[in-house]
Amino acid sequence: MTTRRFRALGALGLAGLTGLTLAGCGAAPDSSGDSSAQASDFKGCIVSDDGGFQDRSFNQSSYEGLKAAEEHKGIKISQAESQSETEFEPNLTSMAQQGCNLTVSVGFLLADTTKKVAEANPDKHFAIVDDNSIKADNVKPIVYNTAEAAFLAGYLAAGSSETGKVATYGGMDIPTVTVFMDGFSDGVKYYNEKNKKDVKVLGWNKDSQNGTFLSSFQDSSKAKTVTQNLVGDGADVVLPVAGQAAQGTVDAVVEANKGNKNVRLIWPDTDGYETLDSGKEFLLTSVLKEMTTSVEDVVTQAADGKFDNSQYVGTLENGGVGLAPYHDQESKVGEDLDKEVQQLKQDIIDGKVTVESENAPKS
Repeated sequence: MTTRRFRALGALGLAGLTGLTLAGCGAAPDSSGDSSAQASDFKGCIVSDDGGFQDRSFNQSSYEGLKAAEEHKGIKISQAESQSETEFEPNLTSMAQQGCNLTVSVGFLLADTTKKVAEANPDKHFAIVDDNSIKADNVKPIVYNTAEAAFLAGYLAAGSSETGKVATYGGMDIPTVTVFMDGFSDGVKYYNEKNKKDVKVLGWNKDSQNGTFLSSFQDSSKAKTVTQNLVGDGADVVLPVAGQAAQGTVDAVVEANKGNKNVRLIWPDTDGYETLDSGKEFLLTSVLKEMTTSVEDVVTQAADGKFDNSQYVGTLENGGVGLAPYHDQESKVGEDLDKEVQQLKQDIIDGKVTVESENAPKS
């Protein structure tokens, strides 16, 4: 068997992609089990990063996982929405003080604060989404290798492009963002090699690890301007890895299509077709991190008295990452390209194609 290897020569750093964890690198653990007095007395809590719980992305999905645990397991829940980084520590401390048995920190940006608060509260359990840098008995990371799913998205984008240019950009230059961009870029490269094409990637250079960033996950106005510039430079598929700010890309894509351009969007983290209020008809696909399920399972596991600090890494193989359906774009994608994407997914699972990024979480 010939193994194709794609490597993103990025900066070494904290890898992460979302989450709360379950057991190891395999499938999520069985979260079944009867509700009990133990579960009904259990309190699960969550603290957002400054993107908030309405970010249509990982904060929102993680919160929905906690609410699912409340519904299915009968636990008590509490939440604290951070408006700025200065609120991270008081919010996490408040959760510990009000008796939360497990507190979920959503996002890479809360890592330092989570470590500090966890050390000060060794009798409390914590889980952190999008970071695996904390080594503590009472902190559980869940991270996702989104490079694999973004690789598929890059291949799909290249195969769908009519202009021969696609684009991606990030909210902030951190590993949990650039891992998407690495995979996307390599997916385009792989499409070019397989099909003897020369589709260009705007907004990110995999080799130099230089690209376009907003320095924010909230600045939708800047995101709109960045997207308009990328579309103006010829991109007709755009992947924004920018949290709440990516709404600006949606607005720019809607306007571009009203102006008789054929521009499509790829959404990060969640199925944008289910969360976007507008522009979903232009959604090619979404790069998924199954955060809702992961958070629910981790909280349920803790409520059952089975908390542990082992890391979970979501992959294509264990279903932790993937692509959303094409929805309204299905007929435009076509059967042939879809078959190529599905075969590529299987080749990655089987090890025939290896997707590598220095920004991806390490097992």
